[in-house]
Amino acid sequence: MAEKLYEYQGITGRWHTFKDNLREKFASYKEDNSDGLLASVRKKCFGVPQPGDTITEEHAHVFRQKSRTDLIRISAAVMGIEFSYAAETAFVSPTLLKIGVEHKHMTLVWALSPLIGFFLTPILGSLSDKCPLNIGRRRPFIFCMSLGVLLGLLLVPNGEDIGYALGDPYYNTSVTQIVSHRTSATSENNIDDNTNHPNSHPWGVLFTILGTVLLDFDADACQSPARTYLLDVTVEDDHAKGLSTFTIMAGLGGFFGYALGGINWDVTTIGILLGGHVRAVFTLITIIFVVCVTLTLTSFKEIPLQLLESHQLENLHTNGPGYGSLSPAPTDGNNEVLLPFPYQFQFRLKSVENEISGNRKRIMKQQSSIIVHPDASLVTYLQSIVCMPRSLKILCLTNLFCWMAHVCYSLYFTDFVGEAVFNGSPTAPEGSESRELYEDGVRFGCWGMSMYSLSCACYSSVIEKLIKKYGAKRVYVGGLLVYSSGMCLMALTKHKVGVIIFSWTAGVMYSTLFTMPYLLVAHYHTTGTFELNQEGIGVIGGQVRGLGTDIAIVSSMVFLAQFILSLCMGTIVVVTGTTTAVVAVASMLAFCGALSATQVMYLEL
Repeated sequence: MAEKLYEYQGITGRWHTFKDNLREKFASYKEDNSDGLLASVRKKCFGVPQPGDTITEEHAHVFRQKSRTDLIRISAAVMGIEFSYAAETAFVSPTLLKIGVEHKHMTLVWALSPLIGFFLTPILGSLSDKCPLNIGRRRPFIFCMSLGVLLGLLLVPNGEDIGYALGDPYYNTSVTQIVSHRTSATSENNIDDNTNHPNSHPWGVLFTILGTVLLDFDADACQSPARTYLLDVTVEDDHAKGLSTFTIMAGLGGFFGYALGGINWDVTTIGILLGGHVRAVFTLITIIFVVCVTLTLTSFKEIPLQLLESHQLENLHTNGPGYGSLSPAPTDGNNEVLLPFPYQFQFRLKSVENEISGNRKRIMKQQSSIIVHPDASLVTYLQSIVCMPRSLKILCLTNLFCWMAHVCYSLYFTDFVGEAVFNGSPTAPEGSESRELYEDGVRFGCWGMSMYSLSCACYSSVIEKLIKKYGAKRVYVGGLLVYSSGMCLMALTKHKVGVIIFSWTAGVMYSTLFTMPYLLVAHYHTTGTFELNQEGIGVIGGQVRGLGTDIAIVSSMVFLAQFILSLCMGTIVVVTGTTTAVVAVASMLAFCGALSATQVMYLEL
């Protein structure tokens, strides 16, 4: 019938029908958004919920378990972050050296971001706990920090050209030794930085360092709200599965990111069009990063803070400030969930009744636990961070050892392969056999790092099952011991085969530190338990901090690890006279982390 009508109407008639339908939809939109488009967007994104606003059916997803596809969408942002990490690790040091940053100043450049992040990340976490915007508490921070990463991805490859545009003199780098490493045992003794790298790019140096700090800090800091967002929009039973998916996405991002940097883009059409190898890599990674972050930001809606607080204050039987248990939500004869005035939570359960009936009580307890106490003062809040429970202190110490062990590998590994495994020298004359051996070793080391990223993704796919079968303690301690053993064997063998094989243990380590600490923090908050009594039984008590703050505190250990190693690792390598010290120190730190992990509170997880 419709086909006959279209045939009768012809092209002109169908066009008029389309215009009429479009006009009706536009009129309906104007009626629903009488204040205008900009005011509507402003209210929806940046407005604060008003009395009478409700938690509607669009938030029903919070009460159901998520599919693997849902968790991939939620975790997509970390994949983009790991792509940006790969570009940073591979190209930032050569870029800085090329424009005149001296070797002795490189450690200061790498220490800037950790120094800033260690103090700012917990503050940002607390701000996200208290964010009152309509679009939620975590996604605004993911968006803002993603803008910082995006700006860093644009500044790092283009900082030199920006400097030229602002008046930097041109400098011929064809005779300059560009060393693609951060630390070596011989660089400080054999390279006169002032001779080889005259600082003739002041503006270029400024903008490249600014891009480096933005990229490094925001990429690390963005992971805290991204993890918390994952935990906020999933039920407790999905936490292990969600965090393992999060880590799988991170591993795949690192694997493909390093592989992308290993392609010789200079000889491809894309590389020629985009202006060379470095710009091609950064441009492609920038596009991938934007797509990944967009997938996360548009995945699932969050329940605004004010609605959560209202529900908490009406229904919470407090056992202490900020924690307690919820009485079951009443229902009427039509299976509608009715919550007390002023914010009534109504949506029909017919399509998801089986899932929600089992998850509703637990998820509302979880949501009440992850918001901060509304009457807590700033002083009380800061005191709660400094005087945190022993369980969180031990977890932070364990995570610090883990990140220090991993940073040793990720930042200095290619130097070890180039010098200790391939017996090359970064300071040898360009074109010499020793220099070529070193560069071959650096490229080979990149493939080892690709293997660790792939190993991370593979291990993350089974870590949830291992936790269920063997328990969180055995998985946590065992993962650290596997990495410690692998690095020890790599230091002893110093062989190409060992570089590839034992790099897989680094993936086990990375998956472990990406999953276990945050699973435990979420478990502490979900149960409201942060301490054990003398009989070893968990004690439910009050905490002022929210989940976002505690995840940010645990995550900030990566900044402290980077800062400590940036100050001392170069000295250790120079004193020992070999880059084998890099993997030896990594092995020792991982073993210390395993000892610390035995003291973590697991609460039968």
